[in-house]
Amino acid sequence: MSKPGRRPSRAEIKEQRSHKRQQERALREQQRRDGLLPRTPPPLPNTCSTYASIAEEQQAREAAVSGQIRVLRRELPALLKQLGQIPDPRHPNKCRHQLTVLLLYGLLMFVFQFASRRAVNREITRPPFEANLRLLFPELETLPHADTLFRLLRDIDVAHLEQVHVDLVRRLIRAKTFRRYLINHAYPIAIDGSQKVARDTLWDENLLQRTLGQEDHPHTQYFVYVLEASLSFQNGLVIPLLSEFLAYAKGDTDANQQDCEQRAFLRLSARIKALFPRLPILRLLDGLYANGPAMQRCRQYHWQFMIVLKDQDLATVWEEFHALHALQPNCFRHTWGRRRERFSWVNGIDYAFSQGGRRHLRLQVVVCEETWEVVDTQGNTLTKTARHAWLSSQPLNRDNLHERCNLGARYRWGIEANFLVEKHQGYHYEHAFALNWKAMQGYHCLMHLAHLFNALARVARHLRDLYRELGVRGALAFIRSSCAAPWLDPQRMRLLLAQPLQLQLE
Repeated sequence: MSKPGRRPSRAEIKEQRSHKRQQERALREQQRRDGLLPRTPPPLPNTCSTYASIAEEQQAREAAVSGQIRVLRRELPALLKQLGQIPDPRHPNKCRHQLTVLLLYGLLMFVFQFASRRAVNREITRPPFEANLRLLFPELETLPHADTLFRLLRDIDVAHLEQVHVDLVRRLIRAKTFRRYLINHAYPIAIDGSQKVARDTLWDENLLQRTLGQEDHPHTQYFVYVLEASLSFQNGLVIPLLSEFLAYAKGDTDANQQDCEQRAFLRLSARIKALFPRLPILRLLDGLYANGPAMQRCRQYHWQFMIVLKDQDLATVWEEFHALHALQPNCFRHTWGRRRERFSWVNGIDYAFSQGGRRHLRLQVVVCEETWEVVDTQGNTLTKTARHAWLSSQPLNRDNLHERCNLGARYRWGIEANFLVEKHQGYHYEHAFALNWKAMQGYHCLMHLAHLFNALARVARHLRDLYRELGVRGALAFIRSSCAAPWLDPQRMRLLLAQPLQLQLE
């Protein structure tokens, strides 16, 4: 005799979904009456095509392509001038393509999000795509083969490409492009590490290594690890800034220790200080950097910081926090979006580190406890809780808690979301494009430069409707398909591209 089925019937599932929608609607109405406004953007529209004719769609495609390309062409003269000053390692009598043409070709390779060198060879050289590229970029006299770009990146000094990227960010900062999103008048820079390439073969001596598998059948894997620094703003805009590649030889070879993220952090910090010596910076760091040397380096460079503090880290700091908070409790209740927050903080905690506690730092600790309501699959309203703690370099008070914690420290997740975008949403971060150390770094620099332009276009005011309607990946796919087919009228495109652009961010 068979057992009765435990799965609900179709009618029960339909009734359950209807009840859940009613409860969610009631919860939103209650939150609206309580003044709890959502912070999440509206979802993408789930509608059919809104174009009534081919001419209307062609006009929309021309507007989208010109709007996106104008963001790039706004900085293109200065960009090409700098690229032209890079020393060319090729033999002058054997060069068919100019260095600027090759590097612009590599930049567009990532702007249009091609997955590999084979893909760009196959698609970008098709007659419609090639004709449209020359229309958009007259500098592209001829389209090279992707392997020609590889041979250039294999021999070029990658530091020059990094300098081009840094100078572009510096021009945007001087133009006060990001001034609306500063935290305590400082630029929030998040730092985090990510794996780029992993293989079972040692194709370069700079690769890090690790042992995987069971004890009786271990095998060695070789991988590339990169420490990234990005400007991470409160509106979700993340601008790649610098990359520090970890290399095996940069570790302690005498002690048989390879390079690590802590060593790379010190090198990356020194590079940022040398490139931006007077820029006010707020470092947004995870719990790995809740230690004396990292915080001392920030103090030495006159940088602010907000660092995640875990329960198992810095036992003496936690002990003093609980003792001082019991004597003089500092509490502040705040509503942010749909969440109710309770902040507790203590200023002036003395932290001793180094051998024998010879060095001291004055730290501030803040703990945020928050609650919010959600509706589960059964239609019941549940109350969820979360707890966060941070170390702050600046004294805390009621006036700066929201800005430093909610708008600053919590948006450290922007760099992790940026990794997700670059790995799985079109930039192919984990694809080496070349099993050559210098060429891989060159492709990495071009990828970050292209991502910077696409990120600016995503939040540009003149492209707001396009990205709200199609989303980021949909908009870029729409622009790429428009260039890959004979959609663009040359005369109208020249008029659209000739319009001046004042870059205004949302």
